[in-house]
Amino acid sequence: MSKHSAKQPSLALEAAAFRRFNRMYTRFIGVLGEGLLQTEFSLAEARVLYELANQKQPVAKDIAQSLGMDPGYLSRILVRFENARLLKRKPSTEDSRATHLTLTKRGREAFAKLDELSEKQAKSILKELPLDGRATLIASMNSIEKTLTRSPDPPTIVLRPHRPGDIGWIIHREGSIYAEEYGWDVTFEALVAKIASDFLTNFDPARERCWIADLNGQPAGHIFLVRHPDQPTTAKLRLLLVEPSARGTGLGSTLVNECIQFARSVGYRKIILWTQANLTAAHRIYEKSGFRLTHEEPHHSFGHDLIGQTWELNLATPASSPRHAASRQPSSPA
Repeated sequence: MSKHSAKQPSLALEAAAFRRFNRMYTRFIGVLGEGLLQTEFSLAEARVLYELANQKQPVAKDIAQSLGMDPGYLSRILVRFENARLLKRKPSTEDSRATHLTLTKRGREAFAKLDELSEKQAKSILKELPLDGRATLIASMNSIEKTLTRSPDPPTIVLRPHRPGDIGWIIHREGSIYAEEYGWDVTFEALVAKIASDFLTNFDPARERCWIADLNGQPAGHIFLVRHPDQPTTAKLRLLLVEPSARGTGLGSTLVNECIQFARSVGYRKIILWTQANLTAAHRIYEKSGFRLTHEEPHHSFGHDLIGQTWELNLATPASSPRHAASRQPSSPA
């Protein structure tokens, strides 16, 4: 039985895990004390203070909506802030029933102190983690936020060239993800390491590229375009991968289309790639970008019986309009 057909956990078990995480996290960041970060403010008051500092002359209704807070509870907090001379009110010229809320100098100083303590806490937690641990933590937080809020804002994707340390990260993520999701053994990681080593050793910046995709500031995918060793007008697309937290954003298509544009710009006439028959999400991306399957052959690799596939894109034909597809799994393993 494949892992994808395994019995799904019950809702009761999932709810228990959800609650356990909430207990751990609230204890970990210290929000259960009388004052947040050893200040005079409770967590709710600190969140109201943040909204007052970051919204331009809001009315109470705006803050209640932003925080999902009961208006009566918010009113009591605002009265306390006003009595402590942290807040001043100004009648709205647009609605006689509403008043704009503004922090006083004392209120701004209180917020600045709280903001500084919060920044210090975050940095002190993150600096204790290894770099890959930080990346995993932030990616997981982004994934939780995206899942729970379903934010309509499009993600910010930045494609950049590789930097020192990126190639090691690529080998690690390729090996880890394919082992976890497909059960591939260490011979696959060895293949990735060889491809990456050859790229660094023989890198020709005029004809080759590695792109790292940063999604909201965190590495979320990568792809390579390299010269074919025996065919000077042919390029090879290699090591396309999209992180699980970034699937569904169209990042796979963005990376492939970037490869195609670069290949055309430097004069390649064809791009080829090698992938596996079971990576169907990758196939949809390749098809929509104009690639066509040209050859299939069974083989035993990475601890499994697989069907290898060769796909080709003829760059001599006019470019079609790029169409984006969401990557639901890893893509080309080579």
